[in-house]
Amino acid sequence: MRKYAPYIFIVGLFLCLYGVLYERPVRWDLTDDKRYSLSEASKSLLRQTDAPIEVTLLLDGDLNAGFRRLKKATEETIEELAVYSDLKVVKDYKDNKDSLGLRPIVIHEREQNGKTAQTTVYPYAIMRYKGRRAVVKLLNNTRGMSGEENLNASIEQLEFAFMEALHLLQQTETPRVAILEGHGEPDEAHTYDLMAALSKYFQVDRGAISDQSSVVSSHILDGYKAIIVASPQTAFSDAERFIIDQYIMRGGAVLWALNGVQLSEQVLQREGFTPILPLELGLTDLLFRYGVRVNPALIQDIQCLPIPVNVSSDPQQPNLQPMPWTYAPLLLTSQGSPITKNVGQVMSTFVSPIDAVGGDDGIEKRVLLATSTASRVTATPGEVDLNEMNPDVSSFKYQYVPVAVSLEGSFASAYAHRMVPEGVESDGIIKQGEKTRQVVIGSGSVLINEVQKGQALPMGYDRYSGMQFSNRDVIVNAILWLTDADGLISLREKSVALRLLNDKRAHDERAKVQTVSVVTPIAVLALIGGLVWIIRKRKYE
Repeated sequence: MRKYAPYIFIVGLFLCLYGVLYERPVRWDLTDDKRYSLSEASKSLLRQTDAPIEVTLLLDGDLNAGFRRLKKATEETIEELAVYSDLKVVKDYKDNKDSLGLRPIVIHEREQNGKTAQTTVYPYAIMRYKGRRAVVKLLNNTRGMSGEENLNASIEQLEFAFMEALHLLQQTETPRVAILEGHGEPDEAHTYDLMAALSKYFQVDRGAISDQSSVVSSHILDGYKAIIVASPQTAFSDAERFIIDQYIMRGGAVLWALNGVQLSEQVLQREGFTPILPLELGLTDLLFRYGVRVNPALIQDIQCLPIPVNVSSDPQQPNLQPMPWTYAPLLLTSQGSPITKNVGQVMSTFVSPIDAVGGDDGIEKRVLLATSTASRVTATPGEVDLNEMNPDVSSFKYQYVPVAVSLEGSFASAYAHRMVPEGVESDGIIKQGEKTRQVVIGSGSVLINEVQKGQALPMGYDRYSGMQFSNRDVIVNAILWLTDADGLISLREKSVALRLLNDKRAHDERAKVQTVSVVTPIAVLALIGGLVWIIRKRKYE
């Protein structure tokens, strides 16, 4: 019996180890980009669930190679989520997809025989938790990106998409955000899409900080996760600036969408030109203290939107032709921020450049939006002229001019060495704030929607060209980033390496690859068999 003791010990140890790992499996992700690993924020959110989660994957049917890869990645993500929660996959989904706003994607592909095949797919998943339901959008479809790039971006965002849906399902209270009014901001019709986009996540309120007729508390904004300063046209009072400053000091977050210049678009349309002057909002000292400055200038960019221009000399027979309008630049998005990663171009008009100031002030600053490689800056005072449709390209010498930045850190108060303004009820001045976040955009046009025949158009929709840009995604991501206490928005920074085949080389060398793939295994087996035969023959002769 003693001689079998080592074997019994090994078998017993193996069974114990198997029992432990069966109850709590250990997983190792050996991929370079950690594509099979969940973040700590996701694990924490999953562990907070106290009821089963049901997931139905609608992406099914006769899929092409790209969508099969997306489906496989989705299934792997669901499997990883199930490790940290009571998650079940439900196969059948019998509810009306159209009632949930699930629009199918029609894929047209050319087969090898030259015929065109059409496939309809639903790139969605349905998540249920405690009787509530959320739609998980699986496909990222960004304008300007190829099909393979969009599929890869979709795979990168799978964890965020599922965690965002679960976070919404777990919420017991709807957080609030506020759009400030009282300074000539756009009305509700021109910010309708902004409010509609944010209403999925927040209760959106509108209102002025004060009416200048009574004393207001410096804590009036404390109930809001974030406030939005959307394209004001008149100056803020000293009391309003103080209230915003102290709101930031207490950890409040702000999205600033500010114009650096004032001009009249009505005069421009009527006269063909308009003067531009600095727009004095009274916010320069606040923003400078926080580490940023919106310059009183306008950017022109070769990469821009066209506008219809009447090129006919006969007023009775107008001839509208699209002409490039350099004051409407198409802004590039940074891949170095969760706000703008995998997001397409942003439409804008009359944009002002932004400078980072303050040096080593401990504030983390990231550029979110910038111009193209051919830009120029028009200083104030100056003028905008409709006759500048074909400017000298050689004068566009600036590259990647920042027009939107994010700020994160502990900000210093602009009122650290000043008195509390009149009309404000305050219990003192906070000189150094809690850690918080801000986003500053050098144009209010980014979050404004047009109104056509009484109907609000989406943010970023150009009605002349019919193109939809990514303004909505950038603004929603910015507010989610500003209010993200759990770190979920950082999941958008996850990267999966895109390893694509060279289609031309694969087609040209197809016969060669097939031959090598078929012949090589047979040749290797024949060689091994021959060597074994020779060795055996020599051994037993």
